[in-house]
Amino acid sequence: MSTVSLEGLTKVYANGVEAVNGLDLHVADGEFVVIVGPSGCGKTTALRMVAGLEEITSGTLRFGDRVVNDVSPRERDVAMVFQNYALYPHLSVHQNIAFSLANRKVPRDERDVRVREAAAVLGLTDMLDRKPRQLSGGQRQRVAMGRAIVREPSVFLMDEPLSNLDAKLRVQMRSEVLRVHRKIGVAALYVTHDQTEAMTMGDRVAVLRAGMLQQVSGPRELYECPANLFVATFIGSPSMNLYEGALAADSAADDRGGAAIVLGSQRLSLPAEVLKRNPALAGYLGRAVIVGIRPEHLSDPAHSGASPEPGTGLTAEVDYVEVLGSEQLVHFTIDAPRVRDESDLAGAAGDADEGEIVAASVSEGVARVDPRSAIRSRGQAVFGVDVERLHFFDPASGDAIAPPGQAAAG
Repeated sequence: MSTVSLEGLTKVYANGVEAVNGLDLHVADGEFVVIVGPSGCGKTTALRMVAGLEEITSGTLRFGDRVVNDVSPRERDVAMVFQNYALYPHLSVHQNIAFSLANRKVPRDERDVRVREAAAVLGLTDMLDRKPRQLSGGQRQRVAMGRAIVREPSVFLMDEPLSNLDAKLRVQMRSEVLRVHRKIGVAALYVTHDQTEAMTMGDRVAVLRAGMLQQVSGPRELYECPANLFVATFIGSPSMNLYEGALAADSAADDRGGAAIVLGSQRLSLPAEVLKRNPALAGYLGRAVIVGIRPEHLSDPAHSGASPEPGTGLTAEVDYVEVLGSEQLVHFTIDAPRVRDESDLAGAAGDADEGEIVAASVSEGVARVDPRSAIRSRGQAVFGVDVERLHFFDPASGDAIAPPGQAAAG
């Protein structure tokens, strides 16, 4: 059993490209930590440094109390599962799983016991004599996992192991991976670009962007308390709606100490209780802010025959409606400029600097509403807004305007 500690881990290639910059991350014994981020953010490079497949430029990597920067991959006692199953087509499932044990000269009887134990955990007992070509994609991935866990490693590493599977099988295999991890009970580091995979699997989730750690926390905290605009837009589907806005004194609520949120030509009342919970907002009165609204925090009050409470409604033009059975996604526009994080759009705007926060030319938003809602395309709707669950960000830095104790980047 072992812990894994990445302390200021940095990787700079010979051509000057910095893939990972000062990554600090700790994986406790038995913990399942997911690294997530867009393509090219450095997550696989970080995993390969832990495995010993990439040289560390600077920083310290520890397994328990032991510094392993210069320890060979073979001597690190890690097992890694790749996106590509890399099974030997001419060998049986039993032989594939046992391959690393045979290389280590483990006695045949012990090999057989360990292979059969791993096969039982993975549901492969009846397939040990088959060749890889006789297996489905999910079964091949289980064999790849079996080959890793049969070594009884102290650290388990996985690099997008489910990305080659179809959507239904990915969902099934997520639970399989977690079941296997609970069984072997070692520190696990899992890399994916799929935020749903990250949120459903990780005890904690580390969000990377351009080689830098943005935030690491439990899935619920990550969703409810994003540290900055990048995390806010990357985590959640559909993404958080972000608008240029401002905080102003609310004359109608002066006696109660509230404020008003200005979004284009519309105003929402911000209760005094929200300002008390987040005293940092007081410093933004009379100033611009970026306002974040999760799609599920917009509702259709007309569905229940009610009207929004004063100061909690947002009038919008409906562009189109996606009917998904269990819910409807209403795409709409308001006259407040939409904001997006430019950095991961792969040059969509060409002239934007890295990390620049800009107003989008299209101000479309999304609301997640009841499947029985009568909202229709190309009409007007008044959405109820859960003003107590709004998010606020600094327009200059993109950082969350957060109450004391809220999760922070890094």
